[in-house]
Amino acid sequence: MRQIRTALTLLAVLGLAACRGAAAEKPIVPVAHVDLSRYMGRWYVIAAIPTRFERDDYNPVEHYRLEPDGSICTVFRFRRGSFSAALKTIHSTATVVSHTGNAEWKVHLFWLLRLQYLVAWLAPDYSRVIVARDARDYVWLMARTPQISRRAYAAMVARVAAMGYDVHKLRKSPQRWPEAAGPRPDDGTVCR
Repeated sequence: MRQIRTALTLLAVLGLAACRGAAAEKPIVPVAHVDLSRYMGRWYVIAAIPTRFERDDYNPVEHYRLEPDGSICTVFRFRRGSFSAALKTIHSTATVVSHTGNAEWKVHLFWLLRLQYLVAWLAPDYSRVIVARDARDYVWLMARTPQISRRAYAAMVARVAAMGYDVHKLRKSPQRWPEAAGPRPDDGTVCR
């Protein structure tokens, strides 16, 4: 009985410490404004602290399309484990959070989950983006092209570190495309 009580006390102390650590992190400040019409389209995932659905992805690509009702159709395409694996697709819908300059979205995934999506940094020419979460559990470094320069990548990693992420958890996404530069914009973008 004494061991159980000690174990429960230890768990409670660790739980409080974790809560205090999370509370100490300030929310990530998103960009001031996102022009949704410019933001829509194809984004190649260059690196990520991935969700469990993305941990071994090859050629991951996110595609966004603005719907007439103002929602955003999102389609994530990837191959699991190798470039030759079967193509997989995950569909979701996002809604823009009011009064955020279109920089914060709620992504509705699998009918149950509503995940925060923050446009934490965006290149002025809309060529690269960092998508983050206040929880600092996941982050995505994306670009309009499958590869970016080492210098651009290093700058993005430095920004992610400044946001409070552990950049040692970043995984570079294997991207290898034929000269046609990846999937056509209309491939797999049907929202459900």
